[in-house]
Amino acid sequence: MSLDWIYYAISWILLAWHGAWDAIGVPDGAAIGSNWAWILAIIFLVVTVRVILFPVFVKQIKSQRAMQALQPKVKALQEKHKGDKETLQKEMMELYRKEKANPLMGCLPMFLQIPVFLGLFHVLRRLDPANQGKTLYGWTVTQFESASAAKLFTAPIAGKFGSTAEELARLGANGTTVKIIAGILVLVMMGTTYLTSRQMILKTGWAEDPQQRMIQKLMLYGIPLSLLISGAIFPIGVIIYWVTNNLFTLGQQQWVLRKFPPPPTATSKPGTSARNPVQPARTGGLLGRKAAPQPPAKPAAPKVAGPKPGAKPVNPKKGPAKRQG
Repeated sequence: MSLDWIYYAISWILLAWHGAWDAIGVPDGAAIGSNWAWILAIIFLVVTVRVILFPVFVKQIKSQRAMQALQPKVKALQEKHKGDKETLQKEMMELYRKEKANPLMGCLPMFLQIPVFLGLFHVLRRLDPANQGKTLYGWTVTQFESASAAKLFTAPIAGKFGSTAEELARLGANGTTVKIIAGILVLVMMGTTYLTSRQMILKTGWAEDPQQRMIQKLMLYGIPLSLLISGAIFPIGVIIYWVTNNLFTLGQQQWVLRKFPPPPTATSKPGTSARNPVQPARTGGLLGRKAAPQPPAKPAAPKVAGPKPGAKPVNPKKGPAKRQG
């Protein structure tokens, strides 16, 4: 299956935003070692895609809420059909159908963004001055040459941490600078990817189902760690896209989680905040910094009212007994 339609679509959005920034006066030349018209074009490619996918993202949150509310029923089915996986699977599918919950909806926005990522990766990887197909996917020669010379703090957006000496020579780039800029961006990419997963788990709690919990752990730890290796082959422009996408996700998730808060769990009491009992809430926001424990307050000594002036003692001590005469 040809992916040319994706490459044409990504190129059209990228070139349209670059033309818009150029039209309003953003200089196409380098400022602070960066060609901001192209950098902003990549950033607003993210904005365009996320605006298009926003209704899908809201459906994802609603589906996750429905799945979380069904956890007690799912657990009851697991206990009822323990050892009978076929019957359990049928009962769970019937439960999801009846309650209109889709387990796959939680991954749909991510899957829909994969073609965009692959399209941008392919388009930026072609930004090589030696490339003969400069007018492919709707580009002009002028646009291609301008993009291939675009830099972020003197590092070409087409360069990557693993660029060969020959590739760097064609791009007119310094290898040390490219590695420093790309390395910093890869670390930021890993950190923001971790925070987006952590934000969702802190708000919704860990799943009780072992398989779903394994997926959560993979999203939280596995994907950020994998970026340490795969990030070496990503062009700097692609990493800019990824980091911007993560920052957009953090803000969007915060808004949606406030608008669609998690449902109360079965163990929650009226008037208390809804938290998954499997993963208690942590204080300190996304970074999970806990406040220093406060020492328990000492009980105050009971106050004893002093006798009023001129009053006789309530329990006077008895003196020595008088001898009988």
